[in-house]
Amino acid sequence: MNILDKIIFDKKREIVLKKSIIPVLQLESSVFFERKTISLSQKLKVSSTGIIAEHKRRSPSKSVINQSFTVEEVVKGYENAGACGISVLTDGKYFGGSLDDLLLARASVNIPLLRKEFIVDEYQILEAKAYGADLILLIAAVLTREEIKSLSEFAKSLGLEVLLEVHNQEELEKSIMPTLDMIGVNNRNLKTFEVSLDFSKQLAAQIPDDFVKVSESGISSVEAINELKPYGYKGFLIGENFMKTDNAGQAAIDFISQL
Repeated sequence: MNILDKIIFDKKREIVLKKSIIPVLQLESSVFFERKTISLSQKLKVSSTGIIAEHKRRSPSKSVINQSFTVEEVVKGYENAGACGISVLTDGKYFGGSLDDLLLARASVNIPLLRKEFIVDEYQILEAKAYGADLILLIAAVLTREEIKSLSEFAKSLGLEVLLEVHNQEELEKSIMPTLDMIGVNNRNLKTFEVSLDFSKQLAAQIPDDFVKVSESGISSVEAINELKPYGYKGFLIGENFMKTDNAGQAAIDFISQL
């Protein structure tokens, strides 16, 4: 069982427990159900930098990245830096995140928020909406085509955008459908954790222009972004590069000003 399989196994058990405590009606009564979401795909289309900055305390591959910031400090720093959107990791066991992180981020900034999570159930999409997200992530590696279709349709029915993450040609081919807004190529192999920008370069031409192209993971330099832009990428998800510093917001300011 690789790390991704373990995460999904644990996630499915976690959802069963959550459903037994917090009913769907309670999620639907959140004030955020009436809130109009902010479009990340539209922001990326017109941005000259396309940075999606990430709040991430730790990861299975790096263990602790940074536990010393408050969510508010990080996300306000990102917003001030001019990030197009913010990705908030909400997985607890493997990434040290929570839905409260998403809630605090929503209370602190007024730019698009991505719930970065291993989504396998509609219940998690209701949670994303209830806690103030503007978009969700779907990971092709852990979902069938039918699941991608039903989950993305459900997200759209709640006014949420969908970023679909792929890692290879096969995942891309099974996933392309009109209910997606953005297609992200993860430069990190989730099974081996090997990182290479070649993944983004190789898949770029296969992604139809109807979707905003996003490159994720392993982007640690302005050069990497300049290398990827000619391939049509409009969005660049950056997490550890900012979070591993003493001041994530300042690191984002310095990085974006170089762009």
